[in-house]
Amino acid sequence: MLCFTACGSAQKDDETEYNESAIEQTTEFMIQYCTNADEAMRKEFRNMKELKLDFQLMQSGIPITAESFLGALNAWEAAEEECGEYKSHGDFTSEITNEGYKLSANAKFADREATISFIFDDKSYMESMTVDAKYSMGEILAKAGMNTVLGMGTVFVVLIFISFLISQFKVIPALFGSKKKEEPASAPVVSGPSSVLETVETQETDDTELIAVIAAAIAAAREEAGMDEACAGGFFVRSIRRRPANKWKA
Repeated sequence: MLCFTACGSAQKDDETEYNESAIEQTTEFMIQYCTNADEAMRKEFRNMKELKLDFQLMQSGIPITAESFLGALNAWEAAEEECGEYKSHGDFTSEITNEGYKLSANAKFADREATISFIFDDKSYMESMTVDAKYSMGEILAKAGMNTVLGMGTVFVVLIFISFLISQFKVIPALFGSKKKEEPASAPVVSGPSSVLETVETQETDDTELIAVIAAAIAAAREEAGMDEACAGGFFVRSIRRRPANKWKA
């Protein structure tokens, strides 16, 4: 079925009758108009409403729509910027393609040559106009090399930038005002049981004479109470501790 459809569309294109005289008239009109139109006229047509422009083109008898007309103006303006001022063109050659009836001719501009192409539909209305500049092999290779250099250069620049960012990950927090690490404060000295014992032991070593006196007084009191010498001799004073103050009130 696809083969039959393709054959049917091809037969339809072959049977389509194009108004060649109207097509040639349209192509010549567009080339002459685009060549002679100045910037003010092009701006006026661009600012004109599409319906009004369609009406003026219909009155002129040129089979072209407003959209195709403005597209042709833009294509010709871009061609003049790229190829220079228009000089002349050769004979047109015609062919029927899938897009429609195509006319093309070689044209000479001030800086380089180009190919002007027109496409018409089955009603002989112009659909588009293109101007393709011709470049030499050296210019093509130069452009290809320039594109390659720009592409690879952009990639390497981006990679270098990413590597630089990664290497600065340790510095970035400091740039955003991260707090400096405070030095740990020295721990306060807390007086615990060990310090109390050390104080008591120091006091005990310093009170040797007081211990001797108290021991002698206790021994004398035991003798007066009638304790034997064995019990008295078995008593030794090893340490003296201060008794806490009495908190009871009379």
